[in-house]
Amino acid sequence: MGMINSASLTITPKLLSLIAEIDEFKGAWRALGQLAPEQLSSLKKVATIESIGSSTRIEGSKLTDKQVEALLSNLEIQKFTTRDEQEVAGYSTVMNLLFQSYTEIPLSENYIQQMHSLLLKHSEKDNWHRGSYKKSPNHVEAFDSTGKSIGVVLETSNPFKTPIRMQDLIEWATDAYATKNLHPLLVTAMVIVEFLAILPFPDGNGRLS
Repeated sequence: MGMINSASLTITPKLLSLIAEIDEFKGAWRALGQLAPEQLSSLKKVATIESIGSSTRIEGSKLTDKQVEALLSNLEIQKFTTRDEQEVAGYSTVMNLLFQSYTEIPLSENYIQQMHSLLLKHSEKDNWHRGSYKKSPNHVEAFDSTGKSIGVVLETSNPFKTPIRMQDLIEWATDAYATKNLHPLLVTAMVIVEFLAILPFPDGNGRLS
């Protein structure tokens, strides 16, 4: 494989301290779930709204957290007419599935593609590529205030190499999680960086990561 060189990772004292804080919080979270499940449910709701709101805003959505909350409370009865609403509804579908079934969902290309399809299930303009890797380049460009491209800031994977790189990434991650030579948070961070460098789908990569 060799696509990710974990030996090049510099683990600083600050990084170790942050990981320790997250591990400590994880233990407290588990204890809270046993002692006060209703409080845990409330915190999970807040975290879901903030995650969906911030992640979709990164990709251009204009909905506030309050608007996201209102939309999520009516998912079953609403018709999503705007792009922002469609993206929030799709993201919510994936988040809820992961909350409910994460122990039963292994890391695999098939499941990643299924998640991508669910992520865009309400998006009419994305019908053509749901769950499918890109067929043309999607380098990341920077634009000026008038919308004119000022150059490529990230050259992503060649479409022909994307399936191979995704297969290599999944194999590396599976091995890294199993051998436990690195903390799983570090493995996850490295997987996300490589995933975004590949940018395997025409759209939705940021939300999916």
